[in-house]
Amino acid sequence: MRFEQPLWLWLLVLVAALVAAYLIAQRRRTKYAVRFATLPMLEKVAPTRPGWRRHAPAVAFLAALTVLAIAIARPVADIRVPRERATVLVAMDVSNSMAATDVAPNRFEVAKQAATEFVEELPEQFNVGLVSFARTATVVAPPTTDHQATVNAISGLQLSNSTAIGDAVLTSLQAVRGIDPEDPPPSRIVLISDGGNTAGSPIDEAAAAAVEAGVPVSTIAYGTPEGTVNLDGRDVPVPADTEALQSLADATNGSFYSAESDEQLRNVYSDLQSSIGWTTESREITNWVAGLALAVALLSALASLLWFSRLP
Repeated sequence: MRFEQPLWLWLLVLVAALVAAYLIAQRRRTKYAVRFATLPMLEKVAPTRPGWRRHAPAVAFLAALTVLAIAIARPVADIRVPRERATVLVAMDVSNSMAATDVAPNRFEVAKQAATEFVEELPEQFNVGLVSFARTATVVAPPTTDHQATVNAISGLQLSNSTAIGDAVLTSLQAVRGIDPEDPPPSRIVLISDGGNTAGSPIDEAAAAAVEAGVPVSTIAYGTPEGTVNLDGRDVPVPADTEALQSLADATNGSFYSAESDEQLRNVYSDLQSSIGWTTESREITNWVAGLALAVALLSALASLLWFSRLP
């Protein structure tokens, strides 16, 4: 929490002085009662003592003053609010290595299902598109608020050879540029791959282009290190290049994830959905704090009237 006018916080010193004065008054009151009355007489005159109730209204009133002093300083807090609009490009690796069965039934089918759920859960006002990449990258579904079009495109993906991660980023950036050039919404590329860059543009070149465009690239390294795929009768290891994917995410101010199972991949997409769908804004919360101070003051007054027939 921050304050627009922190100098007003000096009022808390006055509240602290009132607390000290109250404590001193209570001590003097106790000494006075003991000095001028014997204990048996006190028990007859006041056989039942209010105990904590005697102090509760005063404590609540002092708390209200504390909160009110904070409100005067105009507090500002970071609050998560839903984005009104955004463009999300889902870039999916469709190389043959996605046929590996280390994630049952295979990486490809699980990836398609998780991506489908991700798209369906994004806010309906968001533009969502799909880019597939193997030897080359292709815009399968241009960014649109028609999320079903993207879902349909995901279901129709087919496997092919090689992995062009750099081209996938560059192609996604081209698709992003077509969305409202006059006032482009914030954009994000979500790229999932289970291998390294084996074709097309270098990843460093793609990362530099994303940085220039101001588009973060969040990457998902998918599959286990032990994953293999059968190509031409022989088992070929297909571990994800986590180092390259993390470097791409770090360079573009995106997020890097690693998923080795169906559940982990769904958790990754759920986290991405939350981070993309919301943003953090600084907002003044003076009204809320002042309202809290008023509520506490009213409660202290009500308690005092009910218990002692007087205001604190």
